[in-house]
Amino acid sequence: MVGAISIENRPSPARPAGRLATPRGAGGCLKLIESPAKRGERALSVPPGLTDSERLARPSPVPTDPGWDGVPCPAVQVEPGGVVRAVNQSAQRLFPAVRTGAELGECAPSWLAEANRDPGAHAGGWVDERSFEAHAVRHDDDSTTWWLVEDTGTQRAREALRLERARAEFLTEACTALLGSLNLERCMEVAAERAAAHLADAALVIAPGTRRRYPVVRCSRGERPVHAQLEIDPDEIPGLGEALQGFPPVPSRWIDPATAPDWLLPEGFGEVGGIVVTPLPGHGMPAGALILLRRVRQPAFSDDEEIFARLFASRSGAAMSAARVFAQQASITETLMRDLLPPVLHQVAGVEFAGAYRPSQDSEHVGGDFYDVHPGVDGESLAVLGDVCGKGLEAAVLTGKIRNTLQALLPMADDHKRMLELLNGSLVNSHDTRFVTLVLASAARHGGGVRLRLTSAGHLPPLIVRANGHVEEAETAGTLVGVLPQIQASTAEVTLAPGETCLLYTDGITEARGGPLGDGMYGEERLRRALAECCGMPAEAVVERVQMLASQWVGRNSHDDMAVLAITAPRGQHLTAVGGHGRGRYTA
Repeated sequence: MVGAISIENRPSPARPAGRLATPRGAGGCLKLIESPAKRGERALSVPPGLTDSERLARPSPVPTDPGWDGVPCPAVQVEPGGVVRAVNQSAQRLFPAVRTGAELGECAPSWLAEANRDPGAHAGGWVDERSFEAHAVRHDDDSTTWWLVEDTGTQRAREALRLERARAEFLTEACTALLGSLNLERCMEVAAERAAAHLADAALVIAPGTRRRYPVVRCSRGERPVHAQLEIDPDEIPGLGEALQGFPPVPSRWIDPATAPDWLLPEGFGEVGGIVVTPLPGHGMPAGALILLRRVRQPAFSDDEEIFARLFASRSGAAMSAARVFAQQASITETLMRDLLPPVLHQVAGVEFAGAYRPSQDSEHVGGDFYDVHPGVDGESLAVLGDVCGKGLEAAVLTGKIRNTLQALLPMADDHKRMLELLNGSLVNSHDTRFVTLVLASAARHGGGVRLRLTSAGHLPPLIVRANGHVEEAETAGTLVGVLPQIQASTAEVTLAPGETCLLYTDGITEARGGPLGDGMYGEERLRRALAECCGMPAEAVVERVQMLASQWVGRNSHDDMAVLAITAPRGQHLTAVGGHGRGRYTA
């Protein structure tokens, strides 16, 4: 109220002298000249904004003074026993049932009657769609005047702020739960469960399907989500077919709940009172659709609730789309990795083979080092170990190409140099500037041992572990593959007696840095001493020993790819001990 209200109370025998209370925050003051018969010619000013104790200490005029009915704030004066003494016109319009002489609890809102029992407490409540704060003023005769100040706008603003905060907290919690997993089924469960708990009585999340079969997750409030594969016609529900294609949703008032098909309702749900269908937007393509259900006893979905449902759907769709993309990428990666990972080795044609591989990064599965064993005709197998320039996935891609090329050249396995020349030509003529070093080893049983033909192309020479523990180098050398138009390579022939081993390895073993000082190179000499201790061991044990020592030497330091391939002439007791098979190892 702007300004001030000034009223003079002149003495009148028909009008008892008294006090008029003024509501707190009235924006002005009420001036009163009291009756000289009672208190003399004394003017009192009652300013607004006083504390309760200050207000109680001030005298105020009686409700029958001029201006009582003109005050815009509703005011009700109540006697100590709770009987209404007076009501101004504003209060009469607000409370038509309130009348003089009636009990306040019988004709006024319950919150005002409760406040009258404890006038010192803060009071307030709603009257229809209006909110009021009640301010009490006590009089000398223990009566109380209640001034009602409307604060509807403030209360609605507070309620809107509370609702927005609650929704923001819900979206934050839901997003955290949705993004906590890159599993599509789990994302659908979270979306359905959160929607049923906060937006509706039940929710369905439908993912894109094929041939009218759709993955669906249903959830009723307070229950666990249920997965299903449904063969449905989306056009049975208005807007569902469009939502699955990513089109904007239709208003819920356009959907007749009575036409809801049986597959839409969770078990025991009952009669449907409202349906909302909204799309789940994805990355580049729709992620599905969200359906919200309310029972017939619940209020219909408001426009504001539908807008918030679309906001939640956008978060859910983004999470489901990310999970779908991750699943597709994981499937593609697994398919491609299947041919890039080292094979599991075993005994071939009476010759033991074992291998081990460790990539330069523990988080990766493939790299530039590789090995293969190809069974051949006439009992001669071809073993290959190579090292592509570089690390990681790019090197692994070239590794896959080289392995496929070598497999295509297997009919020429009896001529190592010819295989290397053809491989060199394919790499030199390609757009890839990387090169590779290789060792080819043809192995076949010969008498009681194994005959080997070894050819190195720019690679470290193979090491031979004799039965007496002596370690020697195979006399083979050659140029890099994929650098020069012409390649040079020499082949060495070696015979392994029972229990003897030929070890092929990459420079990731010998150049591994670590040790006591942290920067020492493992070196060929340490490798030779380790191999000398492995004399008479089966191929699998030799490989495991070499890789363990190299890994211990490196510790937590960075390192290059490591690959080891052992070829062993088995002995009778080894065949019994290992069952005729020595499985290769792959260490991630």
